[in-house]
Amino acid sequence: MPPLDLTATSVDLARTICDIPSVSGDETTLADLIEAAIRPLPHLDWYRDGDTIVARTSLGRAQRVVIAGHIDTVPINENVPTRDIEIDAEPVLWGRGTVDMKAGVAVQLKLAAELLNPRIDITWMWYDHEEVDADLNGLTRLARTRPDLFQGDFAILGEPSNGAVEGGCNGNMRVIVRTHGVRSHSARAWIGENAIHKAAPVLSRLAEYRARDVLVDGLVYREGLNAVRIGGGVAGNVIPDLCEIEVNYRFAPSRSAEDAERHVRDVFAGFDVEVVDVAAGARPGLDAPLAQEFVAAVGGDARPKYGWTDVARFSAMGVPAGNYGPGDPHLAHHDQECVPYAQIQDVERGLRAWLSAP
Repeated sequence: MPPLDLTATSVDLARTICDIPSVSGDETTLADLIEAAIRPLPHLDWYRDGDTIVARTSLGRAQRVVIAGHIDTVPINENVPTRDIEIDAEPVLWGRGTVDMKAGVAVQLKLAAELLNPRIDITWMWYDHEEVDADLNGLTRLARTRPDLFQGDFAILGEPSNGAVEGGCNGNMRVIVRTHGVRSHSARAWIGENAIHKAAPVLSRLAEYRARDVLVDGLVYREGLNAVRIGGGVAGNVIPDLCEIEVNYRFAPSRSAEDAERHVRDVFAGFDVEVVDVAAGARPGLDAPLAQEFVAAVGGDARPKYGWTDVARFSAMGVPAGNYGPGDPHLAHHDQECVPYAQIQDVERGLRAWLSAP
């Protein structure tokens, strides 16, 4: 496979790396190409851990920003290779990874190569396994082996944000709510207890639940509590003795994971509730001086991030963080994933202007 050309435009570079399949667990080819492109650059020190590549300037600046992006995608569904299309007469790059988040990675790679003398020191991170279990995430691994690489005054994740700054992120929790019954033959249903029928009050509580809008450090986060899966029953002629409802709770970053769990247990009081996954959110972090400079430089008003992103990892390590990248988050993982050229170019200009300003 030909080497990455970091002198290409950010749009062309995005097209190139999107055309290199890197579904979670299959990032090595792309990671090898990134390493090969970054390694010869004399102004960067580099480090590799698995399929995660870190590159850093060491100019002795008073402040440091960490800029990160994941190189994996969700599975391909006949949307690679990319295509160049037009939507409302606007040129657009279509295909898997264009939004989430290889266009953002392309911008980062280009700036990493070209910014020889930035006004602040920069740590660039391109990491693997973001789209799967947190235990596999390249940042999880790197935090264990090289926590020193996360040191910074501010961090930026290149997650799709329509080219606007999105501060922090909501927390994310999954629970299983179980109802129990007694099996019997369905012809003699009165002998058993139907666990699926017993789930009706759980569904009623969900249908009647009114999620909060929560103001956190000047940004309004929207919460949500929703059933995402339901299962029960063993055969067509057996009264089921178990029903499981999987519930997803998206909670504002003002709540801790412990507070979120207490709230969910209160909502489903009287039922068997098991927490199966939880990730705390991150407060906006935009009150940090470096963050305020960043928002002012790239323009526009900061917004909340409703989905969970790896900004939470940085926040947990004491580094305020925000999201800034090309692409509409509504199209992340969509089979019609696509990003306007203009958004890629605007994000490049924004980051370049901020990092280069005197």
